Parts: sequence; structure tokens; C-alpha cells
Amino acid sequence: MSTEKKHTISVLVDNHFGVLARVSGMFSTRGFNITSLCVGETADARYSRMTVVVLADDAALGQVIQQLNKLIEVIDVVDLTSESFVERELVMAKVKASGKERGEVIELASIFRAKVVDVGAQYMTVECTGAAGKISAFIDTIRGYGIEDLVRSGEIAIARSPK
Repeated sequence: MSTEKKHTISVLVDNHFGVLARVSGMFSTRGFNITSLCVGETADARYSRMTVVVLADDAALGQVIQQLNKLIEVIDVVDLTSESFVERELVMAKVKASGKERGEVIELASIFRAKVVDVGAQYMTVECTGAAGKISAFIDTIRGYGIEDLVRSGEIAIARSPK
């Protein structure tokens, strides 16, 4: 019986060339499959925050976190899974919609608090943000209209503020 579970890891790193490869390599060389990886600058452009989502057992992941903390470019590593945190993902989908379908797609978008960001002769592009489950439900719902193209960001996460 596997003891693997989904872990959402936040890694604060120096913002320079090669850091992404070293950090992601730390996971891959130990046989972890990264299911989501997002990286972006923080409020201070000298640093980037990586959100890494992996399936792993606690003990093996603990070893990887220890190794990550030894990298010079890594400032902080937190397994958010054991904390209260907020996660979000973004999806943009180009959906086939002309005539009455446009109104239906706009109505569905409204239900998911999504918004139309582009309209063409035959397609509409809809943007939706939320937790991974909401994004998957949104995609499943609009699939019936015909998805021409779709891009999904992967998860970003941040620890909740103390109450």
C-alpha cells in the first residue's frame, strides 16, 4: 500500500539563471513526478517563488526538502500541505461558440465566475481562476461546446495569514 499523497511545496529562491533546473532536478533525480510547477518573481525582484506539486510519501519528501535547503540559491522551503494555504490555478479555453451558443457559454462562465477575454467569429476565449477542482469542473462543463485550444497554468499557493 502506497503512502504517497499530494504535497504542495513553496520554494523561495534567488531569481537568476539555472535555479529552476537545479531545484526541479532535485525532485526528478529522486524519482518524483512533478505534477505542477509554477515560478514567478516575488514583490522583491531579487527572489522568485516556486510552487511545486508532487505525489510523495512524507519521509522521502522530507529528504528532498533537506537537500533543497542545502542549495545556496534556496532561501526557504515549506511543505504547505501541513499548513492552511490558498491555492489557485488559471485556465484559458478557446471554445467554439457562435449564435445561441455564445449566450450559453457566457452563462456557464458566469456560474464559474469566469470571464470572456476574447471573441472571434466562431470562438470565444474564456478565463477561469480557482482551485484545481473548480478548474477541472469548468473544463468538463465547457468540453461539450468543443474546445479548440486550452492552456492551464498549474497551481500557485501561499500560506494563509494567521487569524
